[in-house]
Amino acid sequence: MMKKVMIQKYQTGLVFEKRRLVAVLSEGKHWVFGNKFVQIFEMTGAFESASLAVPLKNETLRELLNVVDVKDAHLAVVYEDGRFKDVLVAGTFAFWKSVYDYTFTIVDTRKVEITEEIPEYILESAKMRGLTRKFNVLNHENGMLFIDGKYVKSLSAGTYYFWNNSVSVEVKTVDLRQQQLEISGQELLSKDKAGLRVNFFVRYKVVDIEKALVENKDFEKQLYIIMQLALRAFIGGFSLDEILNKKEIINDLILKEVGNKIVELGIEVNDAGIRDIILPGEMKEIMNQVLVAEKKAQANTIARRDETASTRSLLNSAKLMEENEMLWKLKEMEYVEKIADRIGDISISGSGNVISQLKEIFVK
Repeated sequence: MMKKVMIQKYQTGLVFEKRRLVAVLSEGKHWVFGNKFVQIFEMTGAFESASLAVPLKNETLRELLNVVDVKDAHLAVVYEDGRFKDVLVAGTFAFWKSVYDYTFTIVDTRKVEITEEIPEYILESAKMRGLTRKFNVLNHENGMLFIDGKYVKSLSAGTYYFWNNSVSVEVKTVDLRQQQLEISGQELLSKDKAGLRVNFFVRYKVVDIEKALVENKDFEKQLYIIMQLALRAFIGGFSLDEILNKKEIINDLILKEVGNKIVELGIEVNDAGIRDIILPGEMKEIMNQVLVAEKKAQANTIARRDETASTRSLLNSAKLMEENEMLWKLKEMEYVEKIADRIGDISISGSGNVISQLKEIFVK
């Protein structure tokens, strides 16, 4: 039995006899004798075969193929003419050499960090999903990489990928921006046993991420406790009047006292202070009474000062008028004018002595 087989361009024919590969047919016209089976393949893309073990033993066929062997716990990133094509897991794969140029990046996924040059868009592709772990460190953050619970290194802002395997990977982040901590509603006793509530604030930022995360646990809670205890100690050392009048001094003393403890937390405190001092109802009423009394005393002092100034002015005026008769007369006429302004009508009865008397007043 004889049959003719035509192999077109970019095709290859494989001749099988009793499931054994006996010949490889290139482009052209071929005659096949006997009871043989010919399978024609398009030489584009991957070489698809139910089993590659038998065909790949043929040296002629192997020369036409790019063969990649991916071991367990490895993968291969496939590029077709420099463009990302596929991701291959464990197995043996073959691609025709004829039309496209194939390149491969073999990676060992047993390690944690991705050291190979694999672009981010490939790591984000659906074919890589589940094979990698992704962590983001924001622009205002700093991160710390822990592998199997051990601190490895710090991470600046950016996106980080790691192979998804049995090794534990954790990235802890800390906000590097200035932050504010409120210590609210602290029930305290002053030195003179006055009960009051104090609201305190602290503005801080993390300056040593290793101290904050590795050497300390819950550094924010520790900062809260440190400032709370310092506030209690210092408020108890001042009287109520001193607390109300010297809040800034107390703030500076508190920061000076806790300075070393704050440094051990990897924190820098930029500012702190008493926001509010809230007195109980009875104490507030007493303070209001004291304030009213002080204001009344100030008002009395001002009134007495004005009276003294007025009396002194009158005395000076009297001395001037005593020394200057014309000034006395002018002052007299000023008062007569003021009296006349308040008089509407003048009715005169009796003799004309009144008119004479008025003339005498204004002629003198």
